[in-house]
Amino acid sequence: MFKTSPESGFLSVLPKLVVKPVIFRYPLQFRGGRNCWELDEIRKSGMKNFRNIQVDESNILTWQGLIVPDNPPYDKGAFRIEIIFPAEYPFKPPKITFKTKIYHPNIDEKGQVCLPVISAENWKPATKTDQVIQSLIALVNDPQPEHPLRADLAEEYSKDRKKFFKNAEEFTKKHGEKRPVD
Repeated sequence: MFKTSPESGFLSVLPKLVVKPVIFRYPLQFRGGRNCWELDEIRKSGMKNFRNIQVDESNILTWQGLIVPDNPPYDKGAFRIEIIFPAEYPFKPPKITFKTKIYHPNIDEKGQVCLPVISAENWKPATKTDQVIQSLIALVNDPQPEHPLRADLAEEYSKDRKKFFKNAEEFTKKHGEKRPVD
């Protein structure tokens, strides 16, 4: 029969393990989290309408980037947005704010956006950030005057599209950020 003592217990027959410290890019609470892999996926995808993504690695819950619309009147500039993920993400939706002023019926003067996919009643935890960004780009490219945050701009868009486009293009040239070069 095989006997062990505390000094020569079964652990003493195991090889000595060498433990090396591992350095992670993100704080402990976010290692391997959904925000990290979604950010990596978006960066790898080469999304042409969401560029210059900046994330403070000490706070993976806040992203900034440039929306680069394809359609007039917004194709004359780019628009910086901030995405803030709640600690409960993905069970609660992210909040998006335009940091660059934009002449748009669905985005108010403070940069708040009316985007159904991130409303509390429509949010689904399976919705990924790239889907939210694609929805936002679609909204910028194609305003929805029936769900306005700025009724005056929605009315102008509906009643005099030519005037709206002229005003929005001038506003974009004045306030929009420089579009990134490919």
